[in-house]
Amino acid sequence: MAFGVTKITVPQYTEISKVVAGAFYVDCYQVPTTIKSRSALQVWLDHVAKTPRWINWLMSVRNSVVAAFGLKDLGLLGAIDPEKSSADYQVGDRVGIFTLIAISENEIILADCDKHLDVKLSVYQGCTEAVSSQETVIMSTVVHTHNLLGKVYMFFVAPVHKIIVPLMLARSELS
Repeated sequence: MAFGVTKITVPQYTEISKVVAGAFYVDCYQVPTTIKSRSALQVWLDHVAKTPRWINWLMSVRNSVVAAFGLKDLGLLGAIDPEKSSADYQVGDRVGIFTLIAISENEIILADCDKHLDVKLSVYQGCTEAVSSQETVIMSTVVHTHNLLGKVYMFFVAPVHKIIVPLMLARSELS
C-alpha cells in the first residue's frame, strides 16, 4: 500500500455507503490530511489537477480499446477547467471523466453510467468516527455491472484501479 494510504471498508456515515449493496466491485481508501478548509469537491479538483501524464496516457489507451466494444470515450481524468471554481459546480456538471451527482460540504459523489456498468466515486473529507480529531480524505468506488461486458471490463480495470488510486492518493498534496 502507498505511504499513508489505508484500505478500509466504506464507512456507514458516507452517502455512498447506501449504494454498496449488490455491487460487483467496491474499494475504499483513506489518507490523513491536515488541510481542513477545503470542501470535498475542492479536494477532488486539487487531486485530479495533478493527474500524472502516465495515467492520462492509460485513459487514452482505454478510450481507444473500449470504443470497439461500444463503451464511451471518457476523456482524461484530469480534464477539468482550471479557471472554474469549486463554488461554480452544480449537480449535473461534468468534472473530468465523471458527472457530479451529489454534493455537500463533506462529500461529493461522482458517477459515470452506461449500458454496461455504473461507476460511483465518493470523495469524503472530514473526521473519522474512530479518531474524531483526525481529518481524513476517504475515496470510495462502487461499481454495479449490468451485463457480461461490464464484468469483463472490470476484470481488466479492477487490478489497475487498485494500484492507481492508492498511488494517486499518496502523491496528492492532502497534508
